Amino acid sequence: MLTKWEELKLIAQCVAGDNRHAFERLVEEYNDGLRRFLLNLTLGDVSLTDDLAQETFIKAYLSLRSYQGLARFKTWLYRIAYNEYYTYLRKTREFRLDDNMTDKRDISPHLGDDARMDLEQCIAALNENERSVVLLFYMEDRPIKEIAQITGMPAGTVKSHIARAKVKMAKVLEN
Repeated sequence: MLTKWEELKLIAQCVAGDNRHAFERLVEEYNDGLRRFLLNLTLGDVSLTDDLAQETFIKAYLSLRSYQGLARFKTWLYRIAYNEYYTYLRKTREFRLDDNMTDKRDISPHLGDDARMDLEQCIAALNENERSVVLLFYMEDRPIKEIAQITGMPAGTVKSHIARAKVKMAKVLEN
């Protein structure tokens, strides 16, 4: 894992010298975690995950000059990915509503062992905000403060979403 100092050094190399190898190092460092986060958000849609991850890294590269270094680069990157995912949702909802279709996504759990299927059902039962904070908190092991920065929600709201998500997931597991 890169230290904050190493991140800032790589970012400075990207901005000052248009060093694409430095950005490549950042991509290598955060690619797997970011894709895992997006894959869970998209309920296993690999193709959508690839598209969103690519858009995230492109936007990050083009916006590096605006990165202020107040939060870790990973936090900033996840915020971009989060925004890309919700931009996608807004666009698809508008498209579906324009075509007089319902505003529900097709959730088809992947085949696998019982625990994996239970987890997928639990995650699918959550709304987008709950899913985002649960995935960041439990799967990505991000602290509440960082989740608040990524999602733009107050820390209390993040905690509320996690609490409501736990109740919903428990109900799914009971059934």
